[in-house]
Amino acid sequence: MCAVRARAICTAISPTMRDQYGQEGRTDTLRKGQTLVWEGEYLHLAAIVVAGVLKLSISLSDGREQIVGVVYPADFIGRPFGDRSQVSATALTDAQVCIFPQTAFDRLLFEQPDFGRRLLEHTLEELNRTRRGMLLLGRKSAPERIASFLLEISRRLGESQPQPQAALDSFELPLDRQQIADLLGLTIETVSRQLSAMRAAGLIRLPGRRTLEILDRRQLLELSGDHLENL
Repeated sequence: MCAVRARAICTAISPTMRDQYGQEGRTDTLRKGQTLVWEGEYLHLAAIVVAGVLKLSISLSDGREQIVGVVYPADFIGRPFGDRSQVSATALTDAQVCIFPQTAFDRLLFEQPDFGRRLLEHTLEELNRTRRGMLLLGRKSAPERIASFLLEISRRLGESQPQPQAALDSFELPLDRQQIADLLGLTIETVSRQLSAMRAAGLIRLPGRRTLEILDRRQLLELSGDHLENL
């Protein structure tokens, strides 16, 4: 039984079609740092994340990398009817992905209308996250950006648990501080300084290099500038 089927786009596939297309797919393991899809390459696959966390990134003309998104279990990687990938998808942690040939994935969209609707819902959810990201980068201060990021990752990691939760209070950060800085449009010094300030204020604990504990979620939410109903 797939651990993310109930939340992934494949939940809309009928059992008969799932068995049929399951023979065309495979599950692959990615090691931390391994790239699944490279920016600019011809798309030959579509993937659903089963476990682990991956980053989506774009290369700038001077060789720098810009992280433009993070994908979690049950998230979709790919582009229906696409030509070339617009981003690189690289494992931030050891990960498992369910991979289908692009041709089989595109064919399934025609044969299973409910699957297409579920993919549209997923795309709209991702669009909403992108809009929140634009607000975060365009209007929020450094403390607000980091607080919003911690709350978002807490929610997404909670949703990805075998027994889904609204949010996690203790988790391993899949990104290091430089990657967090790149994602949030900050410097690594600013990220380190703000995390230290949040720790000193009793909002979070940092018991390990990547381990983070949220001690005061309400205060962290107030700092983020987000709505209280998102607590």
